Amino acid sequence: MAAELAEHAHPEHDREVFERTIFGFWMYLMSDCVLFGTLFATYAVLQDSLAGGPSGKELFNLPYALLETLILLTSSFTSGLAMLSAHKKNLLRTILYFAITFILGASFLTLEINEFSHMVQEGNSWQRSAFLSSYFTLVSTHGLHITVGLLWMTVMMAQVLVRGFLPETLKRLTCLCLFWHFLDIVWIFIFTFVYLMGVT
Repeated sequence: MAAELAEHAHPEHDREVFERTIFGFWMYLMSDCVLFGTLFATYAVLQDSLAGGPSGKELFNLPYALLETLILLTSSFTSGLAMLSAHKKNLLRTILYFAITFILGASFLTLEINEFSHMVQEGNSWQRSAFLSSYFTLVSTHGLHITVGLLWMTVMMAQVLVRGFLPETLKRLTCLCLFWHFLDIVWIFIFTFVYLMGVT
């Protein structure tokens, strides 16, 4: 009872804190945009520096990359459904949709690691050429962000189960979903700029 009273004691203050937090998180995402923008620019400069090695046209499997894209797009959709369920304080649906999002994200990461492993086994690691160095750096940086997102998602599912839908929890869930949607957008650029343009 005391927790419920505390939750609704200062709604205007809570709203201000929520808005400041989301604004601050947007600033973080913009800094991440700069990071990925730098990696994209590096890839654009080095994509023809093959050092006698294979090009993207020889290495990339477009249907495989498309499958990764569809999985990540679907996970972005399910994370949105999870957030809608959280705002409605529907515990079962929130956990269910976040669990589906986690499985899809983990599947995407598994496919990406499998793709890297296959390239390395064929002798096409990041050491083969400047092109491959820039490719591995760009794509693996996105993969690292996905890993962080999955860990964050695990923690948030535990918090929802233990603490319920407190304002602080909803704020963190909102930031998590923004982060996940951001990664989805970055991957669309990677798919278009690296894979789609790389095989044409």
